[in-house]
Amino acid sequence: MLSNNIDKYYVISSMAIVFLLLQFVACTKSKNEITIASNENIASLGKRLFLDATLSNPSGQSCASCHAAQTGFTDPLHNIVSPGITSGLFGNRNAPTIAYTIYVPKLQYSTSDSSYIGGLFLDGRVNSLEDQAQKPFLNPLEMGNVDAAMVISKLRQSPNYDYYKSIYGEVTDVNTAFSNIAAAIAAFERTDEVNPCTSKFDYYLNGKAPLTASELNGMRLFSDTTRAMCANCHLLTPDAKSGKILFTDFSYANDGVPKNEYNPFYHIPTSFNPLGGNYIDPGLGAIINDSDFYGTFRTPTLRNVALTAPYFHNGVFGTLEQVVHFYNTRDVPGSGFATAEYTPTIDHLETGNQHLTEQEEADIVAFMKTLTDGYQP
Repeated sequence: MLSNNIDKYYVISSMAIVFLLLQFVACTKSKNEITIASNENIASLGKRLFLDATLSNPSGQSCASCHAAQTGFTDPLHNIVSPGITSGLFGNRNAPTIAYTIYVPKLQYSTSDSSYIGGLFLDGRVNSLEDQAQKPFLNPLEMGNVDAAMVISKLRQSPNYDYYKSIYGEVTDVNTAFSNIAAAIAAFERTDEVNPCTSKFDYYLNGKAPLTASELNGMRLFSDTTRAMCANCHLLTPDAKSGKILFTDFSYANDGVPKNEYNPFYHIPTSFNPLGGNYIDPGLGAIINDSDFYGTFRTPTLRNVALTAPYFHNGVFGTLEQVVHFYNTRDVPGSGFATAEYTPTIDHLETGNQHLTEQEEADIVAFMKTLTDGYQP
């Protein structure tokens, strides 16, 4: 009898333990689901804010005004530099893609390269997507708000404010709310929508799409470390941290691009550009206060590069064909290219005289066109 009671006790106890464990697992799962849902909602809010044209001063400009999905998250009209919300004002640089910036490391010195890598914007001046997201709101040449308080005042009137409140609650502190906006936009920028890796090249790697003879030869040339040398900076090997092929080593270089005489930044009021047409973009050098890096800019990803014209920090070239020909012949006498915007730091080791034929140039362009996301096999 005693034995039966003991057995019964153990059965009941075991059942109770199992029940408690199941409850714990269920609670844990529920908590995780809530966290996931919350993250998804934050990213959803971030997309809404990214597209929200009511947050500029005056209203009318959003993040997407300069970084549209249909152009690889660059200027939707392929402007040399994007116009600001205030008529007559322009930024000083061609709008870089925000796609795949999730993988850009913090600005740091690389002893193996004797150079800097990483950092966001083309000059590496911030180290997080959140910091990057805040800057355009307060830039007088872009969205034109004078301070965070003005941004939040705009948010309160935005059609997205109710959605914001459903995640973060009522605004009680301006700086916290401004940080929340940046965090939400950064969450959107981390989604697969912005970083999909769905190009023909990706399908080719997975054995789901063939490359043409021209594309294959272009890839071979692209990866040749002694001739075209494209992959010396635009790596064709998986990134060590993400495991993805990002077509950049995040390094800085001065490619010797000519000044773009058509850049409207030269003609904005002198209160914003006192040098006028004599302005020279110092790039990374100004951020680290080192003249050895004046005129250098972070190597961008080439994913979606066929969509993101014009090219280089000043938008001086309008086609990939021009870009490849420039890299191939820049230093060849009689090439016809104008003097570089900034000459002392030009890279003459890996660019400028690649001895490529016209057909080889065309093949490299054909390969780069396989890097556009949204391919349908």
